Amino acid sequence: MLGPYAPQMKPINKFLLDNEIRISRNPCVSPDFCLDWEALQSNLRSDRGIDVFPLSHFETGDGKWSLVSDGSGDHAWRLESVGDAASGCGLQGCAEINGATYFPASFENLIAIKNRIQEFESGSSVFPTTEGSLGKSTLGIGARFTTLHWPGVDWAMANLGIGLTANQNSIPRELVFDVDVMLANELDKVPFQFIGTSVPEGHQGQSVEGMSHGCVLSKLKTGFHSHRIAWSFNADHQPIGGKFDSREDALVAGCLFASYITFDLSPELAETQIPETEAEQRSYVDTEIDLDLVAKVSERVAAAGIAMDETERDALLCYVWPAMKKMKVRDEKYRRAREVAFTTEVGRAYLRELSIDELPGLTKPETTGIMLALCEVMGMSVQFVAPAFGFQKNMPYPNNGELKDLIARQWKICEAFGVSIGFHSGSGKSAENYQVMGEVTGGNLEVKTSGRYTYEMGLALSESKREVDQALWRDWYAFTLELAVLGAFSSEETERIMAREFIVNALELEGAATQVFDSIETCRSALEALCPNPGHMFWFEYNFLFVLAREGLPRKETLGDHSAAGYQQRERFYSISDEGRLRFCQKVASYIIFLARNTGLAKEKVCDVVQEKLSAYTEYSEFLEGIANPKP
Repeated sequence: MLGPYAPQMKPINKFLLDNEIRISRNPCVSPDFCLDWEALQSNLRSDRGIDVFPLSHFETGDGKWSLVSDGSGDHAWRLESVGDAASGCGLQGCAEINGATYFPASFENLIAIKNRIQEFESGSSVFPTTEGSLGKSTLGIGARFTTLHWPGVDWAMANLGIGLTANQNSIPRELVFDVDVMLANELDKVPFQFIGTSVPEGHQGQSVEGMSHGCVLSKLKTGFHSHRIAWSFNADHQPIGGKFDSREDALVAGCLFASYITFDLSPELAETQIPETEAEQRSYVDTEIDLDLVAKVSERVAAAGIAMDETERDALLCYVWPAMKKMKVRDEKYRRAREVAFTTEVGRAYLRELSIDELPGLTKPETTGIMLALCEVMGMSVQFVAPAFGFQKNMPYPNNGELKDLIARQWKICEAFGVSIGFHSGSGKSAENYQVMGEVTGGNLEVKTSGRYTYEMGLALSESKREVDQALWRDWYAFTLELAVLGAFSSEETERIMAREFIVNALELEGAATQVFDSIETCRSALEALCPNPGHMFWFEYNFLFVLAREGLPRKETLGDHSAAGYQQRERFYSISDEGRLRFCQKVASYIIFLARNTGLAKEKVCDVVQEKLSAYTEYSEFLEGIANPKP
């Protein structure tokens, strides 16, 4: 057996071991959930510090499987095989110990496990899937900083009896898709204008493979999979075009387990130059696009009830065609990667979302229609489309009548194509906003929420009676306060304007004077006089940067630090108390209930019962038991 520093060891695992960054305290960095297989075998043989997860059991033709781990967080698959089935199950690195066969929880073995499960039972809910109603009606649940929200999401699904997009992250803004590039300190930078700097990709610190792996194991350990509720994993905001033309192979490889891909065409569309004259536009269409495809698109648009003459059609085709071509290339890469890795049709399937919401202005229904027609004719039919509705993150839409009209115009097009609407930047809208979304679309929608759950973590820590939670909350809040103060006096105009907006909003919330920008000392003193509150806008806007800030310092050069020092900072979130974990999960689940109630994805009476049950928990262990065994 290979030791931890054998030549074949993956560089990411060696980095983590060398720096004592272990899975139990810092999960989902490596694609693997076993860093030191030799040490885990030794612990299994001596039965030293081994956790057995009895609720994780499932069966394949090979026998009965379950999960075990040691104190460091290294995991193994345990197989009680039928005959010599273990030798032919396709997993690598087996060890016979005390009458059972164990395999390290490597990413490669995760692929093999998925195939064995879905070959045995196509309807299994162990892995993310496209089954059930996930391609029509769902809620997208993302968290920008940890994996601690997963039990809250799973509890909500189990008790409401509905499947959700249970993990959603923007790739690569939030997750690393190539850990070797990370180790080489060659991650691209993502500009964040409101802080006046760029932050390395993957500012959460975890890899998309690690998150995929962790999602599956988390649900197994709590017994969620026993409910057979289909759930999905969304690799969100996959940029099409620009620098990703040369990086997409690695992106596709990293997102292998995502059952739902959001193709973000906004970057390419923003750069597309449309020929100026009608004659030039017609010439472009005639020379760049197959005439048969154009004819089919025109026919499909007409069938959808969209009135469009050839001049309008040509102008739109000139605008969207470069992006659509690149989407097709990416989509083919995803299809081929899954054909190579997975052995079943259910395992290879994935949902598609067409995202055009990050462009300025509002999306015209005609644009939505011609892009959906192109997707259909080009053999990549989408399940969701995300137009731009003018949503602001964590802000209600101010006029429900106006919102209803905007959605209705888009829904007329989407309904004709059998496509649901994806509402991005969906956190923090009013109950009435969500009701409008659900009513107009008949529940054929996805509401994507992310930043809300970071807010709920801040609230949970601030309310906790445990000093470890309070200490983290104080440092987290102080970090955002200092970033806001420094930003308010930045030489960068955008940074300065936005920081002052955040500060004024917080002061107004507390009824304090807002004329505080005479000096940096005056500004800092005014904010320090406030009672720390996760409702303060500057905390909400800057909080995601804390998780990987070296030594927790509010300096631009410390943000998004993927060195050992950055991961030591991230570890603090996994050190919170059980009280903090319970409060956080209750708040996550409560928000999901709120969304399900108001969008109509769950019945009112069901939501009432489930909310009452949720509020009654006083112990985190009891809450976890309620995932596998929801009781009336």
